[in-house]
Amino acid sequence: MNWLTNFVKPKIQALVSKKEVPDNLWHKCPSCGAMIFHRDLEENLHVCQHCGHHMRLDPARRLKMLFDPGYQTIELPKVIVDPLKFRDQKRYTDRLKEAQSKTSRQDAIVVAHGKINGQGAVAAVFDFNFMGGSMGMAVGEGLLAAAKLAVLQQVPLIAIPASGGARMQEAILSLMQMPRTIIAVEMVKEAGLPYIVVLTDPTTGGVTASFAMLGDIHIAEPGAQIGFAGARVIESTIRETLPEGFQRAEYLLDHGMVDMVVHRQDLRDTLGRLVDLLRRPGPGAEIVAIPRGDGPDRGGPRKPVSIKGGAAPR
Repeated sequence: MNWLTNFVKPKIQALVSKKEVPDNLWHKCPSCGAMIFHRDLEENLHVCQHCGHHMRLDPARRLKMLFDPGYQTIELPKVIVDPLKFRDQKRYTDRLKEAQSKTSRQDAIVVAHGKINGQGAVAAVFDFNFMGGSMGMAVGEGLLAAAKLAVLQQVPLIAIPASGGARMQEAILSLMQMPRTIIAVEMVKEAGLPYIVVLTDPTTGGVTASFAMLGDIHIAEPGAQIGFAGARVIESTIRETLPEGFQRAEYLLDHGMVDMVVHRQDLRDTLGRLVDLLRRPGPGAEIVAIPRGDGPDRGGPRKPVSIKGGAAPR
């Protein structure tokens, strides 16, 4: 009996029992509904291979995609937790703990520095999974820290927002981060450094109304939602039907709000090329003599002048 129980029965159970399959092997595209194998999704940088829909990326994948190997994240300044003692259906402190447990982050922003195709840069990346990437005091401090680091290292600052706007649980303290982030941007620009914004899905609310639209160059991922108020709020206010594709990256490109829409696979090379062009020192000016007469055949006095760019006049 022991032989049957201990040997035969387990063999039979192993043959007929269902094997457990991990539930994260397949992902459904939110746009076309296609099922995508997780390895294919990772290889394609979380872009649907069927319809080209750009899914949201967490900061770790985003930084790995953009930077050369060897980039580093920095520790951000600590802020006061829940100074207003805010509570709705839950305490704000409980919501923060849940978000921190879910994402393994202290707040909705990650700041890193490294090289993009050999060009130094500082990046401030938002995590939409942390309370919708909402901007509170910690995010404001993070952007200020990123700006100070960019100025210290004399490298461009790249902001990559993915946010629903200001964090309502911090009320006026959250709204105060809008001018503070603008100050951070001005620090970078006053130092003569490029400030580039990569607009991802979604970029809305107080984030759009502050630092996200102040870039020297605005890049958007395909299909990204970019705006201030939601489309339904606008429609109910103006009582008109909005055009197709309103508040999408391609619509904003057509209307001059963004400079380019770049596929995620081309984003690293595009940023590296832009940083190289913006930071490349120009050639030294060449001193040449040009005529100062009334015409090319008049032999007036000649005076050495500096021709910018080093190109000799024809």
